[in-house]
Amino acid sequence: MELILHHFDISPFAEKVRLALGLKGLAWRSVEIPFVMPKPDLTALTGGYRKTPVLQIGADIYCDTQCIARELEARFPAQRTLFPGGSEGICLTLSAWSDGQFFRPGAGLSMGTNEGLPEAILQDRRAFFNFLDFSTLDTQLPHLYAGFGAQLQLLDTMLADGRPYILGDAPSWADILGYFPVWMCRGNIRDGAALLTRYTGIAAWEQRVQAFGHGERTDLDAESALAIARDAESIVVADVSVTHLPGLQQGSAVTVTPEDYGSVPVAGELVRLTGRDIAIRRTDSRAGEVVVHFPRAGYRVESV
Repeated sequence: MELILHHFDISPFAEKVRLALGLKGLAWRSVEIPFVMPKPDLTALTGGYRKTPVLQIGADIYCDTQCIARELEARFPAQRTLFPGGSEGICLTLSAWSDGQFFRPGAGLSMGTNEGLPEAILQDRRAFFNFLDFSTLDTQLPHLYAGFGAQLQLLDTMLADGRPYILGDAPSWADILGYFPVWMCRGNIRDGAALLTRYTGIAAWEQRVQAFGHGERTDLDAESALAIARDAESIVVADVSVTHLPGLQQGSAVTVTPEDYGSVPVAGELVRLTGRDIAIRRTDSRAGEVVVHFPRAGYRVESV
């Protein structure tokens, strides 16, 4: 079954998945999605999930990069691992740092240091980035630079002993987590390249992570991706075993919502709810019956 990544090229989070595909040496199909809402073709698959990217494998739709990384590892165990030496827990714990304290000031700088951004982009990101106060963004820039620089210093310290990768001799998902804000800094933040020159431990490591590449990419149009979903059947294994929520069971009507930002609920029928993951089944006139997958950590499940 083909790997189909719904993304846009300047997305830092999509760069994480592209690098994972490169590290594992995988072929994949690229569906370019709009930078701002609305995204009707993607919504047909996800039910409204707001973040980028989304990985489609047949009728299974994987949201959130930590969910995507786990699925790639599970489906392609013979390819180079993302989690060497049993490091999955460490790597996924690092995502709370990279996706939060590291990414957020970088996102603020991306918005605040680029003059003349179209109003459509600003309006979209005001709704999306609820952790930024756009009305005071200009005055917050020194604090954002300081906060982002502090995270770059932490990354530099991780590499200060000359190790080739964050966890040692082997590349891992941890390197991708540390790298994507650096990639964002270099490409999306004014004077970002100059800012990076202060951190000597990062430079050679950055080139090693770039060398992961993006795997074998070929383009696919959105209508073809929807047709693939319609013609496929999910391989989800039903399991509602760790709920902590009285009354929830397989088949319950629920919503799943990110707890940090981009908090648009996705509604469906509960299929999986474990300590690791959530899956809901939903039907769309264009995509047919699909199962949408989320990680358990960072997502809220509620009855409807």
